[in-house]
Amino acid sequence: MSTDFTLDPRLQADTAALGDLALCSVLLMDDSRFPWLILVPRREGLSELTDLTPEDSATLMEEIRLASRVMQTLSKPDKVNVAALGNVVAQLHVHVIGRFRSDPAWPSPIWGVGTAKPYPAHARAQLIERAGALFAAA
Repeated sequence: MSTDFTLDPRLQADTAALGDLALCSVLLMDDSRFPWLILVPRREGLSELTDLTPEDSATLMEEIRLASRVMQTLSKPDKVNVAALGNVVAQLHVHVIGRFRSDPAWPSPIWGVGTAKPYPAHARAQLIERAGALFAAA
């Protein structure tokens, strides 16, 4: 595994770290409007899913499945959306987003809808603790 991995500064500024899986760092997007995890493979210089080795690609898929199950348990959403866009942040990362029919963007994509509402510090800390426990138990 690469030891010179650096998280994109925009991801670092907009998220809180939950921990690391075998391949990915797991981040919580600091936007209380949507339950939102981000998986970032700890490999330097990747921007596309096709940049992953076959082994890392298989690991990423399993980690997406795990993050989706954690999201379902954590938030009980109506739908879990998974996306790897990279139009703003080129570093390869995968969004795992809990969606509700009642959320402010439903049924459209969440990007560009309203303004992010950061979690209050205590709520963010509780969510990080709960999500971390779910990942550990999985």
